[in-house]
Amino acid sequence: TGMGPTRINTILQSAFFQLTGIIPADKANELMKAAAKATYGKKGDDVVQKNWAAIDAGAKQVVKVEVPASWANAADEAAVKGGCPATPAFIKEVVNPMNAQQGDKLPVSSFSGREDGSFPMGTSRYEKRMIAIDVPQWKPENCIQCNQCSYVCPHACVRPFVLNAEEEANKPEGMATIKANGKEFEGMTFRIQVSPMDCTGCGSCVSVCPAKEKALVFQDVEEAVKEQRANWNYATHKISNKADLVNVTTVKGSQFRQPLLEFSGACAGCGETPYAKLVTQLFGDHMVIANATGCSSIWGASAPCMPYCTNEQGRGPAWANSLFENNAEFGLGMLKAHQQCREKLAVLMAEALEADIPAEAKEAIQLWLDNKDNYETSKKATDTLLPLLQDAQAPALQAIKVYEDHLIKRSQWIFGGDGWAYDIGYGGLDHVLASGENVNVLVFDTEVYSNTGGQASKATPTAAIAKFAASGKRSKKKDLGMMNTAYGNVYVAQIALGANMNQAIKAITEAEAYDGPSLIIAYATCINHGIKGGLSNPMNQMKKAVECGYWHLWRYNPELKAQGKNPFILDSKEPNSDLFRDFINTETRYTSLAKLFPEQAEALFEQAKEDSIARYQTYVEMVNKQ
Repeated sequence: TGMGPTRINTILQSAFFQLTGIIPADKANELMKAAAKATYGKKGDDVVQKNWAAIDAGAKQVVKVEVPASWANAADEAAVKGGCPATPAFIKEVVNPMNAQQGDKLPVSSFSGREDGSFPMGTSRYEKRMIAIDVPQWKPENCIQCNQCSYVCPHACVRPFVLNAEEEANKPEGMATIKANGKEFEGMTFRIQVSPMDCTGCGSCVSVCPAKEKALVFQDVEEAVKEQRANWNYATHKISNKADLVNVTTVKGSQFRQPLLEFSGACAGCGETPYAKLVTQLFGDHMVIANATGCSSIWGASAPCMPYCTNEQGRGPAWANSLFENNAEFGLGMLKAHQQCREKLAVLMAEALEADIPAEAKEAIQLWLDNKDNYETSKKATDTLLPLLQDAQAPALQAIKVYEDHLIKRSQWIFGGDGWAYDIGYGGLDHVLASGENVNVLVFDTEVYSNTGGQASKATPTAAIAKFAASGKRSKKKDLGMMNTAYGNVYVAQIALGANMNQAIKAITEAEAYDGPSLIIAYATCINHGIKGGLSNPMNQMKKAVECGYWHLWRYNPELKAQGKNPFILDSKEPNSDLFRDFINTETRYTSLAKLFPEQAEALFEQAKEDSIARYQTYVEMVNKQ
């Protein structure tokens, strides 16, 4: 019917009336079609026709299924053993009952030891929702090993693995591999592994594959589970991580790092999670996240589903949610607390050097004092110190142990959507960026309040229809990025993963490395945009947005100014504004305006195009500044 694999409510409603006879089937068909036209007419005749086709199909394709009488006495079978580690007690005793909607029956004692409200990391990996109909299947003979499929996967269900000789020899039967590319992987093999039970079937990985013949194609999820469950378990539990062999600040190299955000409840094809997942691959083992309320707080931690997880060393992002109005301050408070504890640590370390402690401890302490603001070196010193602190008898070392969680330099991140950053939390965000402190802000810009149903924000462009802008937004989009370049000491970047993957990872790594405040504004496709064809190809939609000038890619790096260079870098090419109307015509938030208010729409569409051209000219002027 063209409705896609997930929009089945109309079909089932039609089948319901056909089966029950509550009202005559013909009358029900007539009423449903009238309701579909009234509801979706503003989105265009094409959408209405698809709904009508779904209504007809639901009534005509009802098939009787015979249920065996023996099922009345069916007994539960033992759980299939797939090679996973033993399920933790918290999963069995708390998470599973909550997922079964039995959480209200849990006694208070179930949360003994978690009175602070904390949850274990990585509970999402035990859900295995299996919600997709079709999932990607890897075709090794076509693969060019670019890792772009993994890079864009919203749920971390597609991952590359490199096997050494021993791992290759012990792999499950039927687990195909190919010779790994690159001198660093000499004598090793390569595989793209899919987790069919966690995949949502969005197809982003399939659409982005640049191979001449697609290295990923769809297959039935039931078949995929049979073929791939043992392979996934082997890949994630028996194959060692090889990221230390490559440059992880490249598109390909970054994907050999374990994603520390996996299997969230985000929409299939979500435009936000690929950014957050990439950040965890780069800095997740030492990052702390303050997350504003919104979509990113829902897919980030909806009890009992916790998609943020830890690596094999037990390190991962520490995450907490705050309100719309104070999340930036919340994140700044986290950083200031960490700084205060480290200042105390530095005093204790200096005192310890004068105490009677092992020479090995003194050497590690000196290394820490000399490099405490460098993550890699502070980690090296910490790895040496921690074993010495565990059973330490010396008072100087016992005092240091109290602050052991603060030994490694943290990477402080503040996540949120445009409703937070442009609107409700803007005052706090401005205060934090103006503070000069070393915080990293990542804004998922969907151009509406996505989580609460698509209300207009100051990020919503001219002409877009949204709640509270039912006849099209009349004011232009706030240029949050340019506003913050005015401070001169804030690193700012606009990125779009699908438009330029290299620019996105370059901006993220530069922002984190910059010793000061940074702001990354990431264009994120969303179901609220009403993209024709759905979110099966979000990366291509981002690419189109940049090509026509709807969105622009740039970086403002204050460190360049200190070198006597222009700090503003325009990364996107001159856009083709003739494609602007073609682009907005692919999204119902614009086409519905033309349907409802055709005369006003024409003027607003032209204004939106002029706004985009004016923005680009502003950026060109920044490039030409000396």
